[in-house]
Amino acid sequence: MAERAVTASAGVVQRTMSAVGADRLLSSVWGYADSTLRWCWIPRLLPSWCPTSEDQLQTAEDMMLSCVTSTNSKQYVPISEGSRLWTLTFSRDCVKDRTPLVLLHGFGGGVGLWAQNLDSLSQQRPVWAVDLLGFGRSSRPRFSTDAREAEEQFVESIEQWRAKVGLESMILLGHNLGGYLAVSYSIKYPGRVKHIVLVEPWGFPECPDRAEADRPVPVWIKALGAMFSPFNPLASLRLVGPLGPTLVQTLRPDFKKKFSSMFSDNTVSEYIYHLNVQTPSGETAFKNMTTPEGCAVRPMLQRMEQLPPQIPLTIMYGSRSSIDSNPCSSIRDMRPHSHVEITTIRGAGHYVFADQPEDFNHTLLKVCSKVD
Repeated sequence: MAERAVTASAGVVQRTMSAVGADRLLSSVWGYADSTLRWCWIPRLLPSWCPTSEDQLQTAEDMMLSCVTSTNSKQYVPISEGSRLWTLTFSRDCVKDRTPLVLLHGFGGGVGLWAQNLDSLSQQRPVWAVDLLGFGRSSRPRFSTDAREAEEQFVESIEQWRAKVGLESMILLGHNLGGYLAVSYSIKYPGRVKHIVLVEPWGFPECPDRAEADRPVPVWIKALGAMFSPFNPLASLRLVGPLGPTLVQTLRPDFKKKFSSMFSDNTVSEYIYHLNVQTPSGETAFKNMTTPEGCAVRPMLQRMEQLPPQIPLTIMYGSRSSIDSNPCSSIRDMRPHSHVEITTIRGAGHYVFADQPEDFNHTLLKVCSKVD
C-alpha cells in the first residue's frame, strides 16, 4: 500500500512540475545521471563501480545450476539485429518427441532460478529455459520507449528464438513478466502454443480508479515519489556500487531460505545481484511498460478475448503471495468455453516454484500430462 501511495503521488507531483516547466529540467538531470552511471558498465575504460561483469554472472549462474544433475546443453541462440538469447536445454532420448515445456522467468530473473525444478520437470518431456531479451545472460539491446513496441520486441524475440531452435509447438510457462509475455505471444502466434501456464502473472488487471490513486498523501511521500520515479526499478542497486551484494543479502534474505536445500552460503544472493546490475535493458523496457501505480500500461485482461478459446490455460498462485488473484475470476468469465484451471500452492509466496518446489513440480507435471 505504501509503494502504491508513493508511485501514485509521484504522478501528481510530476503533473504539477510539468505545468511550470520543471519536469524538463529534472528529466535533463536524470538523463545526465543515467548516462554517467552507464560508465560503470565499461570496465575497459574505468574501474567498475559495480563489482560485476559478464564473467561473474556466468560463474554465479554455474553455481546456481551446480546441483542440477540432468544432462543438459547450454547455448546462445541468435535472433535478429545481432542479439542472442541464453538457453538451457534438457532433452532425454526417451521423451524427446513429446511437446517441450518452455520456461520464461519474471522481471529481474534468469534461468538459474529454476534450479529446483529442472531435474523433475525434464523427466517427462524436453524442457527449455530461456533468459528473456534484456535480462540474464541474453543480449541487452535498446528497447523502444513505447509500451506497445517494447512488448512487441519481447514477443518477436521469443518467436525468432522458437523458429531458430526448431520447436513446432510448446507448453509455454511464464512467471511474473514472463506470464504477461506468454499470453501476448500466444495471442499473436496461437498455433505454436498447446497450453499456457501462468505463475503469479504480472500485468493483467487495470489500474485502480484514479480518484483513489489521487487521495491525499503526506508531502514527504510526494517528494520521495517525485525524486525516485525517473529511475529504473533497480537503479538503487547499481547506485550503491560495492555495497550492492551486501544490500541484496540484507534486504532479501528470503532468497537464501528459498534455496536452503541446495545452498548454505550466499550463492543465490550473488546470482540475484549479478543478474540485476548489468546494463538495464529489459529493466528499462519493463519500466516503460508500467504505469506509475505499477500496473501494465496495456493490461492483458483487455486482450484476453483475443486468445483463441482452444488454448487451455492454467494459472498458479501462492497462498502467501501479495499478488492480486482476482483477475483469475475475470479470465474464467471471459473464456466460458475454454479450459481455465486455477491452482493455489499452499505455503508459497510470489516465487511459487522456489518456495514450494516439490508441490509446484508435482502440480505442473500433472498439468503437462494432458499434453502429448
